[in-house]
Amino acid sequence: MRQTLIEYGLVFLAGALYAVALKYFVLPSKVILTGTEGIATALSYYFDSYWLFIGLYVLFQSALLVFAFARVSRVFAQRSLLVVGTVVVGLAVLPELRFAQPEPQNERIILVLFGGLLAGVAKALAFRNRGSTGDEDILGAYFAVKYLKPVGSIAIVAAIGSTTFGLVMDLIKNGQFESVVNTLMYTCIYIFASAETLNNLYRKFKITMLAIITRNEKEVGTAITTTSAHRTYTLHQGTGGRSGDTFVVVRTIITHEELPQVLAAIQAADPDCFYYYHNVEGISRRYHIAPIG
Repeated sequence: MRQTLIEYGLVFLAGALYAVALKYFVLPSKVILTGTEGIATALSYYFDSYWLFIGLYVLFQSALLVFAFARVSRVFAQRSLLVVGTVVVGLAVLPELRFAQPEPQNERIILVLFGGLLAGVAKALAFRNRGSTGDEDILGAYFAVKYLKPVGSIAIVAAIGSTTFGLVMDLIKNGQFESVVNTLMYTCIYIFASAETLNNLYRKFKITMLAIITRNEKEVGTAITTTSAHRTYTLHQGTGGRSGDTFVVVRTIITHEELPQVLAAIQAADPDCFYYYHNVEGISRRYHIAPIG
């Protein structure tokens, strides 16, 4: 019960952080968000209407939350709804403040970078507590499980269409090619800052190869399978080049999310073992990763 309350508290915190990122850093810098949020921001910039963004944001997120409920999981959809609801309330009630001048010749880059970092933290916080900030993160949760790709990578793909739409709207409104290029540069900085922050803080879909050199291979193998029911391991006989002693190399492929618990179990099973791990790429789609939520 206590753990659940903590998770819900962090879910609300993720929504509050994302609302702060949008209201005080992202929207004032006039960058184009990813997915349907990008369409909402582009139209709000074109019509100079902050409330239009909020209205479109609610409309688009409602449809995506239905998708989350149907195709991801009930828990994920419910917690995403709490995050989105918190964002909407925050956008509506937070006071008007200005932390930096958004004009390109002033501190626009500071707004973009800090907004991207703050948005990435909010997204990671929501994901780690089985929710999301909505929009492309919902699609990211679905496709990340399907294709075993980091969720932040989906945001980059989703940005292509929304950025194109936003740049066209910018060109129609201002009629200046220089303005379009300027918006594109700052938008790219924001997208990569938020995506990389998310991928570095949320590691469910980062895969690692863990190798353990041990003489207690049965105990180590049991520790792996007990800690993570979907994981197995392979055994390889080895001989020490200096000592000539025989040992066994136990190898398993796990996610970064599972790594701390598996290492703790292995060290408890064989305190004298030697282990190392490294990231792996191109893993088979048959590899099991539990859905978010």
